[in-house]
Amino acid sequence: MIAGPGSGAHAPVTRVLGFAEAELPAALAAQVAALEAEAWPGATPGHDPALAPRALLLVTADGTVAASLALLFKEIRHGGRTYRAAGLSSVVTRRALRGRGCGARLVAAARRELAAVPGLDLVLFSCDRPLAPFYEAAGFTRLPGAVLVGGTPEEPLATDGPGFDKEVLAEFLGANGPDGPDGPDARAGAAAFAGTRIALHPGPVDRLW
Repeated sequence: MIAGPGSGAHAPVTRVLGFAEAELPAALAAQVAALEAEAWPGATPGHDPALAPRALLLVTADGTVAASLALLFKEIRHGGRTYRAAGLSSVVTRRALRGRGCGARLVAAARRELAAVPGLDLVLFSCDRPLAPFYEAAGFTRLPGAVLVGGTPEEPLATDGPGFDKEVLAEFLGANGPDGPDGPDARAGAAAFAGTRIALHPGPVDRLW
């Protein structure tokens, strides 16, 4: 994931657009693919349809995609419970517009959208370690010692694997209640997931979210 903090005085006028990934207009899809190819050379654009991917874009008045990300959805089993989970994936800001708050605005919009999804239990994803403060500032919580295990049961891919330096972050949506972000639901959720290995399979997974 690539994004960064900042709210420069010359941030472009933008609006947030959301689409089911399969319905993303071709002109916007081409821009997203180009941004992702620049950030992750050789990566295949798009996500597994079984994850119900939704594209969220920050678009300028002239139709330029300033930043993009994907929201992914699936059920996971952990600690004897089944959770309806969402993840952030492929978060990227156009290089020329970094440092102007574009990534922060888009991630904030994603967080609001996910908080409004009926029945969603948590948001769970990983990021490169230097980016963890950015996501914490956006309202997500680090899960110290937690490891996401993606890939497939036959070929697992973990965030603590060779060559990875990842942090796992989450938002427990029960924390949106009257007790606020430090309420009992948030504390219980963090306690249940911190320091554990969290399997995203069986079932489709993508890029460790």
